[in-house]
Amino acid sequence: MKHYCDEWIREWCDANGWTDPVMNPLNHYWAFPPGGVMPVPIPSDTLQAIKAEKGLSAQEQVWSWAMLAFGVVAICLSYVTRSPMPLVAVFAFTAMVVAALEVDEL
Repeated sequence: MKHYCDEWIREWCDANGWTDPVMNPLNHYWAFPPGGVMPVPIPSDTLQAIKAEKGLSAQEQVWSWAMLAFGVVAICLSYVTRSPMPLVAVFAFTAMVVAALEVDEL
């Protein structure tokens, strides 16, 4: 899951003189610092500040709305079928999504 929008990273890089930001397969952002000849990871405190300012990315918003929608459907199904199993299923789904929403520290 992408925790940062590429546009946010580009804006920060442009404002701070960093160039050519890229994301590696492990969702870590790298860029060339001012005057640098080798890309380095964008500092994690900077990424945390960007996240605090901008909020949820588009993918995170979609998954959050999916959790809410599945929760409502599970409540209705649980009431209609008089079974707790839809609630158990949505609990498991929600637990996995919340774990995916957690931003990894570098």
